[in-house]
Amino acid sequence: MGKCRGSVDDYRLWCGGSFADGRSSRRVPGERRARNVKGLSMDALDLMRVGPVIPVIVIDDVAHAVPLARALVAGGVRVLEVTLRTRVALDAVRAISREVEDAIVGVGTISRPEHFQQAIDAGASFGVSPGLTAELIDAARSSKLPLLPGVMTPSDVIAARAAGFFALKLFPAQQAGGIDMLKALRGPFPDVTFCPTGGVTAASAPGYLALPNVGCVGGSWLNPLAAVKAGAWGQITALALEASRLRSLAA
Repeated sequence: MGKCRGSVDDYRLWCGGSFADGRSSRRVPGERRARNVKGLSMDALDLMRVGPVIPVIVIDDVAHAVPLARALVAGGVRVLEVTLRTRVALDAVRAISREVEDAIVGVGTISRPEHFQQAIDAGASFGVSPGLTAELIDAARSSKLPLLPGVMTPSDVIAARAAGFFALKLFPAQQAGGIDMLKALRGPFPDVTFCPTGGVTAASAPGYLALPNVGCVGGSWLNPLAAVKAGAWGQITALALEASRLRSLAA
């Protein structure tokens, strides 16, 4: 086992190609490893393994960002995707990165090359895109930000693999064919790990997580808009606790 690169509370230590608990963590050509995650070196595949669900977060009021992140982390959900769908999204990422020590916060809805540097400047540890273009590939290659790019079709997967991405977001998962689509993709692409996002619910998540080519799922059910607006942080922590146990239900 190689030299360990750091630790984050109970996060698994990554040690030169394997975790401290003995599981392998393959290095994937073309992927960047985050250096700003509390001293831990992680890539998109490692991020998938932190927990079974990555919440997809839309922040309308930056004042909600920190208490929401703390509520999710308290429930065992630590990898957080804050989407670039509102004007305060980057401010929310900046606040979470600065104030919620145990959170691994990333920027979602990356769709332009300039979003990479904006995310880094805000303190993001990773990025997520709904799709992948030649411009985004070039930006990802020149950036230090690990990227989880979106795909929907086999052609998308082929293009992403050719660019060096083997950890991919299937989006929108439900509309793309859901579990049946992922089963079909397993044959021609056994080296790809997916994070299905879009239409995934607490009820359907275990079915996705039971698939061998799924590392985690993305979903917004952990942070319902009404609960966020009401400041119902206890409700969100309870949802996060349930989500953090989903992998055992899928086993």
